[in-house]
Amino acid sequence: VFSPEYGSVTTKLLEGDLVSFDVQMSGARDDNDVIAFNDCAAAQYALIRGAGFVRRVRNDVSRKRGVWHGTGIYTLSEAHPGGRFSIDAEVTASECRANNIPTV
Repeated sequence: VFSPEYGSVTTKLLEGDLVSFDVQMSGARDDNDVIAFNDCAAAQYALIRGAGFVRRVRNDVSRKRGVWHGTGIYTLSEAHPGGRFSIDAEVTASECRANNIPTV
């Protein structure tokens, strides 16, 4: 049974349109659950900042004593940035709410 417990989200504006998100959670099945949590935080943050898209630059996931930690670096963009890891912020934020994954 998948029963995640979502913890903190820390957001840090790095430079220009580059943003870092650090998340913590327990009960993840694998790295993909942690990355999804990071994507949800990034999508909502983009909407708050008036950007319609984010592009995932890097994600690092680790687990220590049952707590999963994820650090994601994303770029914000008003127009579709292209690339393999582009995220439509509005669609993703809506999916996150539907799946009970918290956002910023």
